[in-house]
Amino acid sequence: MDVAYHDKEWGVPSFDDGHLFEMLILEGAQAGLSWSTVLAKREGYRRAFDGFDPQKMARYSDKKRAALMQNSAIIRNRLKIEAATTNAKAYLELLSSGTELGDFLWQFVEGRPIQNTWRTMQEVPVSTPQSKAMSRELKRHGFKFVGETICYAFMQAVGMVNDHTVDCFRHRELST
Repeated sequence: MDVAYHDKEWGVPSFDDGHLFEMLILEGAQAGLSWSTVLAKREGYRRAFDGFDPQKMARYSDKKRAALMQNSAIIRNRLKIEAATTNAKAYLELLSSGTELGDFLWQFVEGRPIQNTWRTMQEVPVSTPQSKAMSRELKRHGFKFVGETICYAFMQAVGMVNDHTVDCFRHRELST
């Protein structure tokens, strides 16, 4: 993508469950906003959400969620905050069924990044059959704020798909 390079890990394939969970929460928070808004608040999210520890997040009380609504270091949207705690519970449920988050998510791209060869940003889709399938399955498992467009942005961010245009230096760096 020719948009400003977000951070050194953006687009690098990640199989780490903790990182994938964090990115799923951040992509949900990004819905309707620019990624730069969320990226600027990433450290605030890490502090506010206990380092994205799903065990702690799943147990957040009404008092803790109310405090999050007052925390200017994050996006103060009640539905997005509730989705984060719901997603922590869904993630833990997935783990308790014997499924690692990385295995679950990477199955939608057959375990390896999709290497696209877009020439212009206008060619880059907002969703794909893979992101639609991911969205459907995440929702089936109880996750929230995981629509097909959010899932596609997530796939781009964690390196499941290389959507940098072919003339972008990152396209070559991320090609396998």
